[in-house]
Amino acid sequence: QVQLVESGGGLVQAGDSLRLSCATSGRTFSVYIMAWFRQAPGKEREFVGTISRSGVYTDYADTAKGRFTISRDNSKSTVFLQMSSLKPEDTAVYYCAAARTGTQALARYEHEYDYWGRGTQVTVSS
Repeated sequence: QVQLVESGGGLVQAGDSLRLSCATSGRTFSVYIMAWFRQAPGKEREFVGTISRSGVYTDYADTAKGRFTISRDNSKSTVFLQMSSLKPEDTAVYYCAAARTGTQALARYEHEYDYWGRGTQVTVSS
């Protein structure tokens, strides 16, 4: 069992930056593909970005490309989401997730993920 705890959310203004962290339990963090998803009020949860086990490969939703950067520190069992140039439409609860899939390097879909955090609220005011 893996526990994920997100932190770093808050209320910011449009154009600001914010860094989210997701700390995980256990000693096998490096076996998991990690990702960030988000869910805005009244909308379905959506993919934001994913990072491979080694951290070499990343992939992003179009809405995140160029503004968000996902990274990980396997020595600290933590994954990060650096967000810049935030927009009001980025307002959502942000979730981190861990996937222990087979041979693929990245994963974009919710059903591929085995463990989820409870989320951290990000609110961007205009």
